[in-house]
Amino acid sequence: MKHIYLYFVVILISVQMNLFAQNIKNKDNYTYQVREEKGDLNNDGKMDKITVKMDTINETRPLRLQIFLSQPNGKKLTLAVSSTKIIEPQYPVENQGKFNGYQIPSFFIEKGILTMWSEIKGGNITYDFKYHKGNFELINVKKLTNNATKGYIDESTIFTETKFNLISGLRTETDELLGSKKILNKRKKIIRISPLPKIQDFKFSDKKLY
Repeated sequence: MKHIYLYFVVILISVQMNLFAQNIKNKDNYTYQVREEKGDLNNDGKMDKITVKMDTINETRPLRLQIFLSQPNGKKLTLAVSSTKIIEPQYPVENQGKFNGYQIPSFFIEKGILTMWSEIKGGNITYDFKYHKGNFELINVKKLTNNATKGYIDESTIFTETKFNLISGLRTETDELLGSKKILNKRKKIIRISPLPKIQDFKFSDKKLY
């Protein structure tokens, strides 16, 4: 009985080690780089970097955003943020193997702000994140959508521009006809969000919140 018990213990440990090794391997499959931007994100006068890499082994083609920040001592960049939730996989499970229809988001760094531009249904959405006390916080959201239902836009198409300043809480929606500078409707309201969303907690599905 003792030998049988030891045999099962050895098998159990072996299985656990294999699962652990497999998990590590899965985490390291983000090898195909699709985006890279450099700029000063933590206001220290040194270049920081963001990368977006794809896991080409996983059938859903998930993507990982990583932010590397410069350090006071030395030239080496240190990983500050790593997220696989902020960008939607190219072939989501819920799409049953079909492409999600959107290009991979673009990222820009300007004046200490990290901007993420994404396509959404009927338009696009832009997020601005700012480094504050060790975190990248969402401070602005800008969204542009239209009400076209025929697969194309024409002179009757109404475009809605949404601007949301999360610091002040002011959210503004403006409706205009295509090619017209005349405002059809404008709506304002105050929405307080505290604390501000952090980039490591942000999910691609959060676009519905704004």
